[in-house]
Amino acid sequence: MVDSKTTQTIGELIRAKRTELGISLSEVSRVTGVSKGVISKIESGETKRPELRTLKPIADVLEIPCEEIIECCIEMEQRVSVLDVFLSESIEISNLSLLTKVANKLLESPQEDTYTLLEHLYQLANKNMNTDIRLTLYNIIITYARGHGVPMYIAKGLYQKYLIEREDLKRLEESFRVGEESLYYVDFLSDEEKITFYFRMTLHAHNTKKFAECIELCKLGLKEGTPGTELKARAHLAMINSLLFLENYDEVEHHLDVFEQYPYHFVPDATKITRAIVKAKTKQFDVAIPMLKDCLAEVSKDLKIHVANELFDVYFQTSDMNSIAELLTKEEECMLHHPQTPYQHISIGTFYQFKGNFMMESGFPEQGKESYLLSLGTFKKVNAYQELTECMKHIFEYFAKNLMSVDIEYVKRLNEVYNGAVRKKW
Repeated sequence: MVDSKTTQTIGELIRAKRTELGISLSEVSRVTGVSKGVISKIESGETKRPELRTLKPIADVLEIPCEEIIECCIEMEQRVSVLDVFLSESIEISNLSLLTKVANKLLESPQEDTYTLLEHLYQLANKNMNTDIRLTLYNIIITYARGHGVPMYIAKGLYQKYLIEREDLKRLEESFRVGEESLYYVDFLSDEEKITFYFRMTLHAHNTKKFAECIELCKLGLKEGTPGTELKARAHLAMINSLLFLENYDEVEHHLDVFEQYPYHFVPDATKITRAIVKAKTKQFDVAIPMLKDCLAEVSKDLKIHVANELFDVYFQTSDMNSIAELLTKEEECMLHHPQTPYQHISIGTFYQFKGNFMMESGFPEQGKESYLLSLGTFKKVNAYQELTECMKHIFEYFAKNLMSVDIEYVKRLNEVYNGAVRKKW
């Protein structure tokens, strides 16, 4: 096998490979349909920039990977049209390393200005369906734009990169940092992009429990004078939930009055639940419990688990074990079997943690231990480290409180879940 080196011309590569295989020019010409004279001129270097459509059949016969052909060709190539063909080929074979080399070579071409070339790559990335290819192209755009002082394309690249990476529920912290970097360039985005970015970051901040940031980001989006889109409504709800967590109850009530005007299916249920939670958080249990029970009976399936967790919290505070037992009979009714968001995963984990607490308190330690494992496993799926740590703390508190011994197999199972998640964090 002939090694492909940056100093080796395409002609040298073809001649060396043909010689290695013992194939004559005539035989290559016969099999490929490319004339002997054309092949000879390529090998001698007389034809310095042969077309890829000419090279591909020759490469196939000589068993030269397309990557090697392109790597040799781009060394001397500056024509945008030809480099664009190489770029398309790199995308087709999904070779990210080669794609990076060709894209950078394209950006260095003196035949077009930097803005035109960056826009070309940007549009190419936007049209592609392969996430890895899109991210590779956006990263190339970001790096090149940063090195050449083109903030508009730093902004565009970071924006698109953020929208892709935020979908990975295992890397929410890392993708949030990409979003934070994007904040420095947000004024270079279009109005529509800016609004989408603020509200997506609002949801992201809420899902990672950055409540102060969630509120700030949503207010930035609301200041843009946006129409009442569903994304805006969901971001507004995330801000309300963040205010609720920070115990700003007056502001919660104020924003609920605005929020309930949105014309979306989830708004009435969310408003009703949040008003009930405010009553629970302010210890108005006589009012909160009937409101929450009504919500549990009336709201959509995907919201029932959140209501159940609020009821668990109230019942534990009031030591109402009978009501907890009754609520646990509705587990199947409340459970989400296909959670889509970090918040839903955490709600499932919280449900099982409450169930574990109840089982331990009620003298059913084996069921309690299994519930705790389910809780930890669910938190692990979205790298919810704070919830994992709190759950572990509760587990050992209950063991200590009840003077229970812990069998070694259970400890191993706990360690497998907890330590595996912590290792991923670091």
